[in-house]
Amino acid sequence: MDMSSVSPSITTMIRMDHSHVMAAFHRYHAETSWWRKRAIVGLACTALEIHAQLEEEIFYPALGVAMAGDDRLEKSKPEHDKMREDIAKLRSIGPEDASYDARFMQLMREVMHHVADEETVLLPTAERALASQLGELGKRMAKRRMQLVAESRPAAIAASTVGTFPLASFALMSIGALALAHCLRPASGRRRYRT
Repeated sequence: MDMSSVSPSITTMIRMDHSHVMAAFHRYHAETSWWRKRAIVGLACTALEIHAQLEEEIFYPALGVAMAGDDRLEKSKPEHDKMREDIAKLRSIGPEDASYDARFMQLMREVMHHVADEETVLLPTAERALASQLGELGKRMAKRRMQLVAESRPAAIAASTVGTFPLASFALMSIGALALAHCLRPASGRRRYRT
């Protein structure tokens, strides 16, 4: 099977990352338990760091040719640097700190502004200017993402995902367990369907 036919384009992957982080943000509330706050912040921060690195290594250089000297692309890297500073501050404290909620809300505001810029300017420009390269760039991004996730404590990412999205995680684990049980059952015990 040709993987390029099933790999999403780089712009689709970037939009999916934005949606994932926004979904995590929307689960955070002042009254949320401390352990869940820690999970949500941990997941969002790791996802943002990986996303920023992927954009800087793959997306921005490709788009830089089409948008050479454009201020809208030039401001993206400093925005990522500011985001990393905010993440470091969040990681240096915990949910018990009085400033934790405010710091996370500030990070959310900055990320929402950045996402709006990307989705209204950079992604549409990329879809026009890099149309023939989007699939290949998506494959490169997917491969590099797997490397970065492997380097970023995958067990901690999994635990944060379960803490952030408990019902969805339970549903996926249940479906996986049922599928595994079905596969492990002897062939003679499985029903055969004929059409």
